[in-house]
Parts: sequence; structure tokens; C-alpha cells
Amino acid sequence: MQLKYLNIVAIGGGHGLGKVLNTFADLGANLTGIVATTDNGGSTGRLRENNQTIAWGDLRNCITHLAQSQLGSKLLNYRFDGGELDKHCLGNLIFFALEQLDVKPVEIMEIVRRLLKIESKLYPMTEQPTDLIGRFANQQIHGEVAIDNQNDMPDSLSLVDNVTAPSRALRAIFNANVVLLGPGSFLTSVMPALLVDDIYRAISESNAKVIFIDNLGVEHGTCQNTSLQSRLDWLQQLRPEMVIDGILSGADANDEGKVELKQAKPVTHIRAELSDAEVYYRHDEKKLRQALTELISSICHPH
Repeated sequence: MQLKYLNIVAIGGGHGLGKVLNTFADLGANLTGIVATTDNGGSTGRLRENNQTIAWGDLRNCITHLAQSQLGSKLLNYRFDGGELDKHCLGNLIFFALEQLDVKPVEIMEIVRRLLKIESKLYPMTEQPTDLIGRFANQQIHGEVAIDNQNDMPDSLSLVDNVTAPSRALRAIFNANVVLLGPGSFLTSVMPALLVDDIYRAISESNAKVIFIDNLGVEHGTCQNTSLQSRLDWLQQLRPEMVIDGILSGADANDEGKVELKQAKPVTHIRAELSDAEVYYRHDEKKLRQALTELISSICHPH
């Protein structure tokens, strides 16, 4: 199958989404990333403590994955050491400063994209600040960091505010042939954008094929004791109208045999050896591209 003729939208957080964007960077303008903006830890969390701003860290991470300029990438990722700016990323500060100058987050991404000669598009899941809330039995846990520190899955997950998605992100979904979810932290990278009602509806109503890319390693914290089946069941309970057309997982994934979903359409599941030679829990880009090409081909053109 010729991937270059497809429009692909990838949804997730920093490292996992960055890997997918790298993998398909040659698609240029036919590739769009929609990035989680609910992080409240690290440099981004410190900026958000006293300011009404979105989380910039994952956007910065993703844009540096796509950057043609190595110096530009290093500059945005530069982390201060010591003093009042200790552990702050320069890119986060630049994006935050532009926002304080009344430049909207979508336009900030467009400015940086042009400066770094990036063809692919990158949008925040929302331009409005918001946080995650997890409901665990009889208590509510506020914020990504606290949710990640729990030992069990929440009963449900939502956003604090009723935020909206950028119109350009929604257009990208409606124009997409394929929507990729993950890899990345299930609750704090993959789920946040799907909690934006506009994005959920756009995916559900579009003609795009939806593919879930599972992590290669076991997640720490909240999802550490969950199977692929249980995570997908949890996703479908929260977002029942979104059909999963394909699943990609590692060859040795502990997904307990066949994954079955409660939906009208069958799901195509491919297991493949996807690990990077040096770091087993990271995807090798060539292997990831080959496996996704096979999966997309089988879903879009079934025999």
C-alpha cells in the first residue's frame, strides 16, 4: 500500500507520539499530530501552577521530533541547570511567553513549524487550560501526576473543564483515512484528547480507520496490572461510539490471546516484533512503519 496517498492523524503524548511522528515524517502535510495538554508535572507543571496556560511539554517534545534543524531541536529542548530557571525547558518558556503576548496556541505551533521547516501539522488537543480528574471508588484524584501515582485503574476519567478542540484539529480528523492512538501512557497520553467531546465525536463520525498501538513495555503506576483487553474494554466503556478497527502490539505482548471488542465491526489485530535493538520498550521506527503499513492495508483493503 502507498502510504503517501493517505492522510494520517496521530493522537497521544510526548515520547510515544513523537516516535510515530518521526516514523511518518516523510508524509509531510498528510501527517497531523494532536497532542495532550493536561500534564501538570516538571517544567510544564511549574508554569501551570500560577498561570492559566496549557501544558506545553508534550507539544515541545513532538515538534522537536519533526524539526529539520538539529540546532533548533536542541534549543527548544535546552534545560536550565541551577538558579530560578532550574530544570525549565527553554521551549516551554518560549511558547508560554508567546501565549502571554496573546498568540493562540495553534498559531504558536504554526510559527514554530515554519521556523523549523516542518511540513507536518501539530495541534494541541485544546487551546484552553484543563486538567484530568480520575474517580477511584469514593474519591476524586486531580491532575496527571497524582493519577499516575495510583496503583489501580480509575472507575472513570474526565477533564475538569468543558473544553473545545481547535477547528483545524477537527478538520484534520474528518479528512483522515487513518487515526492512530498511542503508543504512550494510556490514561495520561492517549486518553486526554479522547476526553474532548469534539474530538471524540469527530473520530466517531469520520470515515477514518482507528488503530490502537499498544506499548511494548509494562506501564508504571495506574496501568501496571492491566491487560490490553482490559484497557480497550475500559476505553470502550468510556467512549462507546468509537470503533477500533485495528490493534498493533508487540510479538511477546501479554495480551492473553485473542482480543475481542464489543462493537459491530470485527477488529484486526497484528502482533509483530517491534522493539528497538537498544531499548526493548521503545518502538523501532522501521519495524513500526512496516507493521502499520501491513495493518492499514489489511483494514483499508481487506481480501
